[in-house]
Amino acid sequence: MQLISVNIGQKRNLQNGIKLETTGIFKFSTNGHVRVTKLGLKDDVICDTRNHGGPDQAVYIYGDVDYAWWSKELGRELSPGTFGENLTISGLESAGFRIGDHLNIGPVILEVSSPRFPCSTLAARMGDPKFIQRFRQAERPGLYCRVIQAGIIQVGEDVKIEKYINESVPLLDVFRSHYEKDKSEDSIWRQLKSPIAIRIRMDLENELHKFLEQK
Repeated sequence: MQLISVNIGQKRNLQNGIKLETTGIFKFSTNGHVRVTKLGLKDDVICDTRNHGGPDQAVYIYGDVDYAWWSKELGRELSPGTFGENLTISGLESAGFRIGDHLNIGPVILEVSSPRFPCSTLAARMGDPKFIQRFRQAERPGLYCRVIQAGIIQVGEDVKIEKYINESVPLLDVFRSHYEKDKSEDSIWRQLKSPIAIRIRMDLENELHKFLEQK
C-alpha cells in the first residue's frame, strides 16, 4: 500500500437542503511534507467539531479500492478527497479492517478507531439527497483514526499495516451495529473491549446501562 494523496480541508459554504452551512468536507491534494499532530493534519479545516475531528477521529482515510467501486457505481471518476478524507491510500479497502489496527506511514502511526457514518453534509457534497442510504448500503465507510505517533508525511510513502493483537471487532460490525435499534448485550460488550472512539463508546455505554437496568 502507498500514500497517494494528502488532502487538506478548506472552509466553504455548502447548501444543505434549506440550510447554508460552513463545512470543511471539501479537501484538496497538497504536495510536499505535511505534519500530522494528535488532532490531525496541520491546517486542515474542521467546522463540525461535534461530529468530526478530535483525538479519536483525528485522521480520516479512504482507499482507492473503495474509490474504484464508487466510480463504477456512480459512472464518473472521483478525485482524492471527494469523500472528505485526509489520506488516500492505494490498495486499501476499508471493510477489511478491525478496530485497533495500525497504519504506519513514515514516522506516523495511526490506529483505527471508528468507521465513518454518513451525514447530510456528505449527501449535499455528493449532490444526492439519497446518498446517506447509498453510502450505508455500500459498506465502504473508510477509516477514522487516532494518532498514536505524530510526525511528518508526504505522498509516495509506503503504508504498512499492523493487525491489532488483542480482542477487537471488525470495522463493519461497528458500522452495522450503529444502525441496529436493538443491539445485543454481547455485541455491546465486544465493542467496549476494543479501542473504539469515545463518541461511539459513550453511546454503547448508554445502551449497556439499559440492559443492566432490566436485570
